[in-house]
Order: sequence, then C-alpha cells, then structure tokens
Amino acid sequence: MAGVAAAVMLAGCGPIDANSAGGGGDMGSGPVGGGASTGVSPLDNPKGTERGLAVIKSSKDRAAAVKVIDRLATKGRGPKTGYSRDEFGYAWADNAESIPFAHNGCDTRNDVLARDGEDLKYRSGSKCVLVSMTLHDPYTDKTIDWKKQNASEVQIDHVMPLSYDWQMGAARWSKAKRVQIANDPLNLMPVDGSTNSSKGDSGPATWLPPNKGIRCSYAVRFAQVALKYDLAVTSPDKDAMLAQCA
Repeated sequence: MAGVAAAVMLAGCGPIDANSAGGGGDMGSGPVGGGASTGVSPLDNPKGTERGLAVIKSSKDRAAAVKVIDRLATKGRGPKTGYSRDEFGYAWADNAESIPFAHNGCDTRNDVLARDGEDLKYRSGSKCVLVSMTLHDPYTDKTIDWKKQNASEVQIDHVMPLSYDWQMGAARWSKAKRVQIANDPLNLMPVDGSTNSSKGDSGPATWLPPNKGIRCSYAVRFAQVALKYDLAVTSPDKDAMLAQCA
C-alpha cells in the first residue's frame, strides 16, 4: 500500500520500459530534473531521518548506488492471500520498536511531515499536529503549500509498498516486525497525493517517480528498505532499479 489514502492498485499491469516508468519519455544518459530538491541523498541518509530525496549526480555516487542495488536478492512475488493494511498495525502507530521517531508522542504521519516540510505550523497547544507547511515533493519536483483542511493533497508513500512486502515474505513475519516497516521513516516519503495514488502497490518495473532526475535516488531508497528487512525484489524490479543508476 502506498500510503493510507492510496487505494488505487495497478493489478494486471505488466513490466514497462525502465526508462519510461511513471513519467513517460526517455531517461537519457544522466540526471534530469530535480533542480529544486531540498532533500538529502539516500546514500548519506541510511536511516531515513533526514529530509526527502536529493538527486544522485556524480559518477562516483551513481556507482555506489549500483553497488547497493546489486546486493538485492530476487524472487517472484508470492500470493497476496491474507493481506490487509491492518496486518501492519493501525495506521501511523507511534509504538513500533527499534525505529527512529517511535515513542515520541507524535504519530508517524506527523513525524515524517515535520521531517520533510518547511515553514511548519502546528495546531494550537500541540507539538505534533501540523496544520500547514511547505513541502518540496521529490517525486514531482514541485512545491506544495499544504494545509490540513486539504490533508489528502499530501500522502505518505510507503516506498516499498506494504502489499509488496507481504508478497515478498512479510506474511510470515511477526506483527511487531510488520509494524516496524509500516512506520519506519526509511520507508516513508511525503509526496503529492495524486502521484502517490497512481503508484498503488507497484514495484519499480511498473512505476517510477515522474521526476526523472530522482529515479536513481528512489531506486536506492527502495533497495535500502528491502536490505534492512531482508526482503527480495522481483528480477524485473531489480533490473529497472539498476537501469536508473547505470
């Protein structure tokens, strides 16, 4: 699941060209777009506690990105039988164990909004509940002036979707471990709501951010989550991820 508000699933969608997934057109030979990014490179942010995603530009860093992705094991997706969002705990729980921001008194959604937003304004009397902020969305490369009354304009993407996790092995995990991956800031990215909804539970072979310049960074973050939780990815997804950083 790509965020609690995202219900759009790309069922039956076959592999697409790795250079056009999610945004159309050709990736080209180097980074494109991402010029306004205010985030941190995933290579420098292995815990996901720093803001957003910065473009991976240099040849050296792109080679390092390929090494991260190369470590991934591959296998086919298992059945989705038994999956529901509830299997990963109630949404945005603050009680996950051994992950950043947990047990701080704020729910996970507000934690990652505060991590990535600027000009933060909180509800009167609260140190947690945001009512407005400015967000630079790495997936679209646009700046969003967000207000709580239009909450769905920004959704929290599970970079590695929860149903994907389920099919790749999380179905056999303890409930506590599933709560971890659902609330781990490494796996969470506040982004444009409609863009997040278009992703559904897709892997990188069938969906990539429209902002072409951020696709290598997105692939690295997807790989970081999979590696942290000892999850495989499909062969087409790994190939698509490598293609973004090659």
